[in-house]
Amino acid sequence: MLEEIEFGAKRAAGHLIDPSNNFEVTGLGIAPLGSIEVNRVHDASTWRYRMSDIIDQLNEAGTGLLVTVDEVDPALDEMIQLAATYQHFVTDGKRVALLMAGLPNNVSTLLNHKTVSFLRRAQQYHLGRIADYDVREALIRTIQENDRLADAEGIDRAVRSISGFPFLLQLVGYRAWDLTSDSKEISSRDFDLGIKIARDEMDDRILAATYRELTAEDKRFLIAMLDDEEESTTADLVERLKRSPQQVSRYRRRMIDAGIIGERGRGIVAFELPFFRDYLAAQCVK
Repeated sequence: MLEEIEFGAKRAAGHLIDPSNNFEVTGLGIAPLGSIEVNRVHDASTWRYRMSDIIDQLNEAGTGLLVTVDEVDPALDEMIQLAATYQHFVTDGKRVALLMAGLPNNVSTLLNHKTVSFLRRAQQYHLGRIADYDVREALIRTIQENDRLADAEGIDRAVRSISGFPFLLQLVGYRAWDLTSDSKEISSRDFDLGIKIARDEMDDRILAATYRELTAEDKRFLIAMLDDEEESTTADLVERLKRSPQQVSRYRRRMIDAGIIGERGRGIVAFELPFFRDYLAAQCVK
């Protein structure tokens, strides 16, 4: 990932920076046609200092560098290195910005990493759920702009299954589209199969992964919420968990930051991550 950022920066800013030739002449020949030997120079500097040189040249040219990262994965060492190096750039006053996007639980894990705790001061934007009419519009426009047709009932079922979750909007749409990509129409059956495949992937890639990251106390907190049909109050959770209001507030904040639950009013929370309530209940039965 770090090499791709470096090469991408050099390519995008080739007209603004002095590209290193990375070669040196090692021999000349005087044969009838002449000859020259070159070897690639090994750059022993670190990624941080190579990027620092690129950014300095950009700053001198009156511009800066924006690095964008999608699908944040805190398990990658390079992700931590990037964030830590970015802090050095900011401290040095360089014109550089970092824009990262990811699933709430992954972003939360990254923010809690002790090496990059400074990221907690960054501006955060929570996408939240997308309104059903926007989901419907996105599906229909994407299909029509690519000269395909879609079954109306299939669209309706897709919208309901997506439940406003951006990840599912992408996944359901992609799976339904790809099942019969050579057909003019995306049928009702395509949507049904696409929804099933997407839900299976959702369970494996999102719900199961989120569940595995929970501590025992996190699970106790969330299981206590299952006693309520929809919304839970802090007062009720304090009573059920036999914990102090301060402890319950701490668990509550951690689960909100992870995107698992969301606030519905003062002292009121509900499950935010689609289908996680049912997944959690199923785990309790096992």
